[in-house]
Amino acid sequence: MPRVTNAPATRARRKRTLKLAKGYFGNKSRLYVEARDAVERAQKFAYRDRREKKTEFRQLWIVRINAACRPLGITYSRLIQGLSKANIALDRKSLSELAIHDAAAFEAVVGKAKAALA
Repeated sequence: MPRVTNAPATRARRKRTLKLAKGYFGNKSRLYVEARDAVERAQKFAYRDRREKKTEFRQLWIVRINAACRPLGITYSRLIQGLSKANIALDRKSLSELAIHDAAAFEAVVGKAKAALA
């Protein structure tokens, strides 16, 4: 019985990998074996960092909120506690946007949080 290699499928798989490696430096964009390793590594980092990005943005929002609420006489943790007691359901992203773009509204929110704590 003759040996079956399925060349079209192999060629398509290699072509797909080389297409993903387009723009890589040196042999990583030209040779299949090196391109395969580079693409696999890049995809692994991309998968991990799509999840890591969410953590990094949350940390950024928290830092911004803390920086905005300290001059108003309250810390970040007390602000979040006050918002929870006042039943104000604003997420950190929207609080951060308020602090940056609408200081008056942010001050009002902080005032309500302070009142709920008192």
